[in-house]
Amino acid sequence: MELFDTATVLARVLTTGVVMSIEKSDRELPGLERLLTKQTGRARAVLVNSRTAALHAALAGQGIGHGDTAAVPEPDAAAGRFLQWLGVTVQDGGPVAYDYVSLDPANADRLGELTRDSAAPALVVDLTGLGFGPAAAVLTDDAGLWARAERLKIFGAYDLRTMWTQEEADAEVVPGVQFNYRLSPLVAACVRMALTQAARPATPTGARS
Repeated sequence: MELFDTATVLARVLTTGVVMSIEKSDRELPGLERLLTKQTGRARAVLVNSRTAALHAALAGQGIGHGDTAAVPEPDAAAGRFLQWLGVTVQDGGPVAYDYVSLDPANADRLGELTRDSAAPALVVDLTGLGFGPAAAVLTDDAGLWARAERLKIFGAYDLRTMWTQEEADAEVVPGVQFNYRLSPLVAACVRMALTQAARPATPTGARS
């Protein structure tokens, strides 16, 4: 993004006062969710603060955890170590638990194309390469998968207001171990601006011959 655009986004988010937390009044996270679901054709999105958080959410959303096996896209060394830490054994062959796409400035305009053939229950999109801090998303059409992944990221709750009381707790979707995987609205706003600009047609410059 241009520096002017970045400054505009930062000023907009800082003015709201919702910078590092998830509140019901926040508009940045829902805005990025809508953009990602529109571009990928998936019904629901879970935003998290790292690629490994997205891998965890994609698996936990399907009830895959310690002691289970799963087929996954070829993991790199870091992803392999994380899956081992989760206690998930990678199996050879069979339908994969999730598809994986990593975005950067060179391919950010091709998200729809890159995910068009995705058929796995979950789609993990790593947004870290766009340059605004670790960020990722899990996209899915499965309401149950979405609910379990959403609860994983914020201590078993849907938002900070219910995090302390667990008043919305549901034993079927709340994970036994709860994590703080929430993405900040500030990072979400910058990622959304980068994806929006990448999708715009290039504007011709220079004098006509």
